[in-house]
Amino acid sequence: MKIGELAKRADCQIQTIRYYEAEGLLSAPARSEGNFRIFHESDLERLLFIRQCRSLDMTLLEVRTLLTARDRPEVDCGEVNHVVDEHISKVRARIRELRVLERDLIELRSSCGTIRSARECGILNGLAETH
Repeated sequence: MKIGELAKRADCQIQTIRYYEAEGLLSAPARSEGNFRIFHESDLERLLFIRQCRSLDMTLLEVRTLLTARDRPEVDCGEVNHVVDEHISKVRARIRELRVLERDLIELRSSCGTIRSARECGILNGLAETH
């Protein structure tokens, strides 16, 4: 299949496929006589795997590590577990940071309970304060 069909079947942009190829996540495909990239079902499966990992907000390095393990099914999955455990830790840290951000925004929003002039706006004045 050509790159356009691969993109359609994987529901992604052609540029994304080229990017993953440039990053080494997808192997350079064979070329037709007309120099078109020719992809196979295995390329689609790999691309869908990458997209699933990315939908879980995994970094390219994490995806690369998982692909390496996937490409070597005879090895144990200890590294896979480690990658996912580390990713969970990062997600938990981001959640904590987002909760602090939410609290700060709620506090900022509460500083302007009525419509006033911009000069008197508690939100704008709060944002202008240096701590």
